[in-house]
Amino acid sequence: MGFVLQRGRGCHQRSRVGHLPHRASGVTMVDAEPPLGAGRGRHLQSLRDLHEATMGERGRQVTVGEAEFEEHPQAAPVATTANEIGSAKIRAPLDLPPMQPSTHGLARVVAVTNQKGGVGKTTTVINLAASLAASGLRVLVVDLDAQGNCATGLGIDKARVELTTRDLLLNPERAPECRYATRIPTLHVVVGDRRLVSVEDAILSDLGRESRLSEGLAPLLPHYDLVLIDTPPNLGVLAINALCAADGVLVPVQTEYFALEGLAMLLSTVEQVRRRLNPSLGVDGVLLTMHAPTLLNQQVANLLREHLGDVVVEPPIRRNIRLAEATSRGEPIHIHAPKSNGGQDHLAVANALSSRWGLSRGPQA
Repeated sequence: MGFVLQRGRGCHQRSRVGHLPHRASGVTMVDAEPPLGAGRGRHLQSLRDLHEATMGERGRQVTVGEAEFEEHPQAAPVATTANEIGSAKIRAPLDLPPMQPSTHGLARVVAVTNQKGGVGKTTTVINLAASLAASGLRVLVVDLDAQGNCATGLGIDKARVELTTRDLLLNPERAPECRYATRIPTLHVVVGDRRLVSVEDAILSDLGRESRLSEGLAPLLPHYDLVLIDTPPNLGVLAINALCAADGVLVPVQTEYFALEGLAMLLSTVEQVRRRLNPSLGVDGVLLTMHAPTLLNQQVANLLREHLGDVVVEPPIRRNIRLAEATSRGEPIHIHAPKSNGGQDHLAVANALSSRWGLSRGPQA
């Protein structure tokens, strides 16, 4: 049975969790504590035949702890059809680990990530989190992007935010104070802002700097069923922190050939992190975004399905103006335009991922 979401009334006032106005202090949580299933193992095939062009010379290295990660240079596009994309080669090995059971008790921690920007990553986090929370699940969004768009898209006034993700990373003992409430009672946000740009320099010389986010999240995890991390588009200390804290990654991919390069680089990075820092990290799914009914979009989508099988999350999220409108108004799509293509697609994806993650749904909204 799918979610049944209704247009919510909700109070427009936002507040920090633990300081809800005219309500009892402390975090208001749902009673249910749904168990997490182990999830189905998935064999991921190589993406060597999926990339549209060969990668160039070895890129700049990013050192985190004792591990070094490659930032690949941008390759010039040479393919313009699905056949060309499918016949191209990539030098980096991209056989990937299957989805893994949660290692954090009740809460599953998922990093929504892609090293290529403009693929709908933040829109995915906002609307997936809202759809799942509206079903009764307890969801925490952690915004590691300095633009802080998750807060805006969920109606939080950033000018009134005191503690942010920066505080979560630098002062993990204050983690419970870093959460802010939204109009959906079971959805909370740790807000990102421009001060995040200074965090990497602040922790660069620290031992175990790649574990800062894991430490900050530890006291919060018992209160949630799902934690979604919106990662920055670049491969730096913050992105590595997200991958080290996560049970799995969800990868939004635009169904255009440029996006395949970003997918290949990201999946290579996931494999490096799994080998060197987080052995339990798996790939929870690849989500097709900004999908349009063009021949090339359909060819790229079919190619991904052919090579990745059920790792691809269905259905694709169709390109829809209502999604942009919803974000600008500080509303998730299921409140702003639930009957739109964007609303229906995110609802279906929420159902698919809830089942994939073994999350039991709470009361219907």
